[in-house]
Amino acid sequence: DKKANLRKGPGKHHEKLWTVFKYMPLRQLGKKGNWLKVQDFEGDKFWIYRKITTKKYRCAVIKKNGTKLRQGPGTKFPEVEWSPIEKFFSMKVLKIKKSWVYIEDIEGDRAWVYRPLVWIQ
Repeated sequence: DKKANLRKGPGKHHEKLWTVFKYMPLRQLGKKGNWLKVQDFEGDKFWIYRKITTKKYRCAVIKKNGTKLRQGPGTKFPEVEWSPIEKFFSMKVLKIKKSWVYIEDIEGDRAWVYRPLVWIQ
């Protein structure tokens, strides 16, 4: 699935606070049954259904609007067609090369982003 609901409490009867796209990095804080208490990069706390989360790979999220994505790991590389990108855009981390991160979005498009501009979990 490409989306997940983040809720106020551990259960489907709790208010839906935010819907996130696949690859949204979240830090696990706790657990209650099949629900995980998580935190996003801004420190906001939510609950998410455990079975729709994974620890098989790392994920990254853009921290500010207008972030440039590049064709290679450095500012000398041109931007990709779909750059710049907005805050909260989530991606799968493929590899980290010094201060650059190679990412893939939910459509399978790949690019490089400067490490300080993303939050990785």
